[in-house]
Amino acid sequence: MLKKIPTEQATLGMFLQSMEGSWLSHPFWKTRFLLNDAADLASLKASGVPHIWIDVAKGKDVPVVEAPLPTPLNVAPPPPVPAPRTEAVATMASAPEPKSPPERVSLKDEMAQAAEVVNRSRQAVMSMFNEARLGRAVSQEQSAMVVEELAGSVWRNPSALISLARLKTRDDYTYMHSVAVSAMMIALGQQLGLSEDEQREAGLAGLLHDVGKMLMPLEVLNKPGSLTDDEFAIMKSHPGKGHAALEASGAFAEGVLDVVLHHHEKMDGTGYPKKLSGDQISLLARMGAVCDVYDAVTSTRPYKNAWDPAASLARMAQWKGHFDPKIFQAFVVSLGIFPVGTLVKLKSQRLAVVIDQTPGKLTQPQVRVFFSLKSNMPVDLQTLDLSTGTDAIVGREDPDTWGFKHLNDLWSQTR
Repeated sequence: MLKKIPTEQATLGMFLQSMEGSWLSHPFWKTRFLLNDAADLASLKASGVPHIWIDVAKGKDVPVVEAPLPTPLNVAPPPPVPAPRTEAVATMASAPEPKSPPERVSLKDEMAQAAEVVNRSRQAVMSMFNEARLGRAVSQEQSAMVVEELAGSVWRNPSALISLARLKTRDDYTYMHSVAVSAMMIALGQQLGLSEDEQREAGLAGLLHDVGKMLMPLEVLNKPGSLTDDEFAIMKSHPGKGHAALEASGAFAEGVLDVVLHHHEKMDGTGYPKKLSGDQISLLARMGAVCDVYDAVTSTRPYKNAWDPAASLARMAQWKGHFDPKIFQAFVVSLGIFPVGTLVKLKSQRLAVVIDQTPGKLTQPQVRVFFSLKSNMPVDLQTLDLSTGTDAIVGREDPDTWGFKHLNDLWSQTR
């Protein structure tokens, strides 16, 4: 039974289920634990978190107020007075989990919050991975909190965070790649009908899938050009190194460990490190393979420029034997046939950039028109919801062919 109470009413012996506010701004990297440490209790009360959720079935409840008034002789004292039944302490006998998926919102409404989540997540991943590089264990609680925030944004609008995470720089690629893959794993898991906890596990697997790269020599990991055969052999050891490190900690679920070890396997058995094929590869690892490759090819790397999102999906669809076809199809649906940032040509002889998806209508996203093919000139920006039938996509265009350098600015505008 869950109960929401003011933080100042927290006492030792309570089971802390959740805290209000940003998951990454709390005083410690853990949740759903028994408050049995005075230092944790002091940190919680000093944190500024206004309310917390406790599970009275697993720990202490708010004590009743037992302060009977003085009574005349031979008159029985009144029964103990329970704590006032206010909104702050109302028992939530049938309340859902505090972190259940929220209602979907538009990309415009989610963009600012997603940007904050991306920044906090990048900083957290950088910290965790640097710890791994120093030979220290990765915190399961810290990584789970990162995934919780990512999941919240993805559930509100997957396109916002996934698209922003794609705008990584060469310098922060390793950290932002983990954030992006985690977000896409959550979105893909939702599309595949996984439960909320299974989506969180998929997100955690995505966040940590490349932790083994922190154990690679920096001169190989950060090499700006193509790797030699020997260097590639070294890099191919990162799944095993990461798996061993996480397994040794004893803190991570088998599904997470499996993705870390097998996200480079291919359906035809030509992947690594075990050359698994078909059903030998777990569902989560097959999901990880798709998400990992898509983010890699749509990101600017030290040795290559990013591919266009829609063109990337088209190319990946042609790689026979690489991905599970059903998983890949679900992945396309989760992103949209024309992902956010795709340059498209409209029936009206205008060019537009996709700015959001229309749920249930894969070929009718929301777009921002900015260029006329008739006049070969820019036009005033116009936002269209193609599901209304006002216009239609007749094909996608290559931004490099047109020389457009500002597409990211166009789709990321929130007005």
